[in-house]
Amino acid sequence: MATVDLLVIGGGINGAGIAQCAAAAGYSVLLLERETIAGQTSANSSKLIHGGLRYLESGQLPLVRKSLAERKALLKLAPSLVNPIPFYIPVYENSRRSPWAIRAGLSLYAMLSDFDALGQFKSVPCVNWSKIKGLKLKGLKAVYQYWDAQTDDKMLTQAVIKSARSLGADVLEYAQCTHIEHLQGHSLVRYQYSSMEQEVEALAVVNAAGPWVNQVLETVSPPIASVPIEWVQGSHLLLDIPANDGILYLESCFDKRVIFVMPWKGRTLIGTTETLLSSLGSQPKVTPEEVNYLLGIYSHYFCCFGDVEVLKTRVLDSFCGVRVLPKQAGKAFDRPRDTILKIQPSHPNLLSLYGGKLTTYRTTATEVLDWLEGTIGKRQTLADFDQLVLD
Repeated sequence: MATVDLLVIGGGINGAGIAQCAAAAGYSVLLLERETIAGQTSANSSKLIHGGLRYLESGQLPLVRKSLAERKALLKLAPSLVNPIPFYIPVYENSRRSPWAIRAGLSLYAMLSDFDALGQFKSVPCVNWSKIKGLKLKGLKAVYQYWDAQTDDKMLTQAVIKSARSLGADVLEYAQCTHIEHLQGHSLVRYQYSSMEQEVEALAVVNAAGPWVNQVLETVSPPIASVPIEWVQGSHLLLDIPANDGILYLESCFDKRVIFVMPWKGRTLIGTTETLLSSLGSQPKVTPEEVNYLLGIYSHYFCCFGDVEVLKTRVLDSFCGVRVLPKQAGKAFDRPRDTILKIQPSHPNLLSLYGGKLTTYRTTATEVLDWLEGTIGKRQTLADFDQLVLD
C-alpha cells in the first residue's frame, strides 16, 4: 500500500497552495480532486487579488493587513498572472458613504499596506470624470482612485498546481475520496480513480473541499462533528460593453453592499451577489433575481447603456461560485472572511478548512504547514515557499 505524509482533498486554490507549500517543505503529498483543478469556486471568483477595502467597515483589520501583504507578495511571485489595476470609487449626493468616509477608509487601507506603492490614492479632478466611459455624472460629488490587483483565478490555481508537481506532489483529477478511516498516528483513505478503488495510508489529511467540506467529513470513521455552515452564492455577468481601463467600486442602490464593474477580456464584468443557498447542487446557476440585481445596479450608474431589459440582451456569459461562511446571525455581507482551520482532539491527524479568500491562500498554506510540522514532524526542505515563482 502506498504511503504519503500528506493527503489533500480538493483542488481549488487552498488545496493547491497547501500541496505546493508542503511539497516545498519536503513532505510527500497526494492531492485528490474529484473533478478538474480549479473547476468550481476557484475559477468563479471576482478575480481580484486585493486587501478587501469593504472589510474595513466590519472591523476585519487583521484580514485586510494580511491580504495586502499577500497582494504585494503575489505581484512579485506571479508577475504574469497578477497585475496592478486602478480602482475608482464614485461618490454621489445620495451615496451612503460620504467623501470623508471614503477618504478615511483609503487612508487606513494605505496604512495597513505599510504604505506600499500601491497604497497611494488620490481624488480624481472633476474634469477627468467623463473619462470613465458611460458613468452617470449627474449628482456626482467626488471620485477617488486607488490600487489593487486582478488575476485569472483559474490560471493562478493551475500555476500553483504546476509548481507543486514540480516539487514532487502527486495530483490526481477525477479522484473522489470515499472513506477516511482515522487511526492512531495515520489515516487509511480510500478513493475512486480510473474506475477503480484505491487505498493510501496518510500520516496527515487536509480536507480542503470548499463547499463540500462537510460532505467529506461524512466519510470519516470514527464519525467526526462538522462546523455548521451556510453556502453563499456569488454570481457575475459578462456584458457585451467595452471595458473601462479600471475597476469601478460601486455602492449598491438596493442595499449597503458593494459590487465591482471590471474589465475582463475587453468586455465588462459585473459582480458579485451574496445569495444564501438551501442546498448544494453539482453546478450552481445564476438566478433571475441575481441578474436583475446586478443589471439594476449597473443601469443605475451607467444609464446610457439602457435599462435592465435592454442590458439583458448584452449578457454574453454568466458564472457563479459558492463560498462557505460560518452559520451565524446577520447578513452574509458582514460575516468574517477569515479561513477557519478546524482540528478536533479525537481526530488529531485530520484538519478541515472552512472559508477563505483567493488572495490569502498562501497564508492559509503556511498555517497548515505549521500544523503539519507539529503533527508529524519536519522534513528536509526542498525550496523556499516564499521564493517560488508562478508562471
